[in-house]
Amino acid sequence: MRHLYIIASFLAIISLVSCTKDPFKGVESNERSIEAITLGEGLVQVGPATIDREAGTASVKVLMQGNTDLSKVVAQIQTSYKSTISPANGQALDFAGNDNHYKFTITSESGNTREWTVELIPFTETLLGTYTIQNLVLYGGTGPEYGGGAVMNLTDKPWVWPATGGPGAELDNTITFEFSGITGDGKTTGTVTNDAGADGMYADFIFQNPVTDVNNFYRAIPEGTSTWERDYTDNSVTFIDGNGKRTKATFASASTIDLGNGLSKTITDNAFDFTLNGVDDWGNIYSDLDKFVKRPRRFWVDVKKQP
Repeated sequence: MRHLYIIASFLAIISLVSCTKDPFKGVESNERSIEAITLGEGLVQVGPATIDREAGTASVKVLMQGNTDLSKVVAQIQTSYKSTISPANGQALDFAGNDNHYKFTITSESGNTREWTVELIPFTETLLGTYTIQNLVLYGGTGPEYGGGAVMNLTDKPWVWPATGGPGAELDNTITFEFSGITGDGKTTGTVTNDAGADGMYADFIFQNPVTDVNNFYRAIPEGTSTWERDYTDNSVTFIDGNGKRTKATFASASTIDLGNGLSKTITDNAFDFTLNGVDDWGNIYSDLDKFVKRPRRFWVDVKKQP
């Protein structure tokens, strides 16, 4: 009897579901918007499309390389539910001949139309190329408001480093950035090679008295070949070594940075600006130990791009 009750209940549920009316049956959508754009092979898209539904416009950044051709652009444009687009997806379209713009008509399920304009914005990764290292510059010290801070080249005090293989070993190095693609979240990325230069040496950042390994602060750009990522939202470059360690810098242009308390840092060409996380040591204030080891604050790798 119990089994008959279960079967009867199950059949009743099926009957009820089958009789439920679709509340959207007979309702046609008026939506006629662009939802997303993906560019086809041969073009490198930087980040997702920027879509302005109110204005009826969409823009996509395109990395400009030697073989980039905007006269035969194939794109997949995702539109509103049950809408259609003209020209249809998959066609090669000449954006170059239309000032990098192209007009599309989207027709909703209900038959209403709207014109949309899509713009391709040429994007050039300015980081690419080879740079020479000019200086390694530190801002450090506990209590800069009491005169404990200083800005100096790491090579200004050679006696605090090893006689061979100190910071000076970096000053003939070159750093070369090459492009490989775009990350899923829209960052440009590629390989970076820190070449040891004519002396074949990299600095080993060992403070001498007391002997302290401070490579965790100053080996900010990995030796040899590693990976870089650039985030244009905050103008940062992240270096990723073979072990997955990440160091993040701001890529700074020529400027003078006011550090407060009468201190400043002048960038002549470009610099990778790293924030260091030292800890105040009031017992060693004013000392080299404090500035280089205990309370380093910021570290710049000054570079100059080769022609």
